[in-house]
Amino acid sequence: MSAGAGENDAFSDRIHGIKSTLRLVPDFPKPGILFLDITTLLLDPKAFKDTIDLFVERYKQKNISVVAGIEARGFMFGPAIALAIGAKFVPLRKPKKLPGEVISEKYVLEYGTDCLEMHVGAVEPGERALVVDDLVATGGTLCAAMNLLERAGAVVVECACVIEVPDLKGRERLRLHGKPLYVLVESQFEAGS
Repeated sequence: MSAGAGENDAFSDRIHGIKSTLRLVPDFPKPGILFLDITTLLLDPKAFKDTIDLFVERYKQKNISVVAGIEARGFMFGPAIALAIGAKFVPLRKPKKLPGEVISEKYVLEYGTDCLEMHVGAVEPGERALVVDDLVATGGTLCAAMNLLERAGAVVVECACVIEVPDLKGRERLRLHGKPLYVLVESQFEAGS
């Protein structure tokens, strides 16, 4: 067996371990929604560490100076990644959660509109940024986060998510806007599995 094959097996084992900790919650937050819960991943120290380690391995040599986490679940992964790669962490928050002067980006959701905010001056022009969230669905929030960072002058290197729900076409939306995306797990779950 070559070293490359062994590395691929270890990678696959870690991905499988991460995926096995995810939980499906039917009819949450409302009837008809099948919610993919990452809090069970956080309860498994090995899977949680593997998640952080896989992102760190990918980004440690990419000269990223900003890790921007999307409220709220991006806050669970972003700070650990930022510390491990020597970057600052910038929280991207819902409206009226940050004191002081902010820059905002509104975006459209399937059921209305929302907004992300960031402190003015949190990102300097030319800084290389990584956007972190738990899940990509339609891609609307990720596009808003990247637009917000780019308006502040950052260069978005990539968006990193633990999970992708391919049926909701978020990757395609990001691709149409020229936005890069990296995910660890594609959700192919069905209710009851």
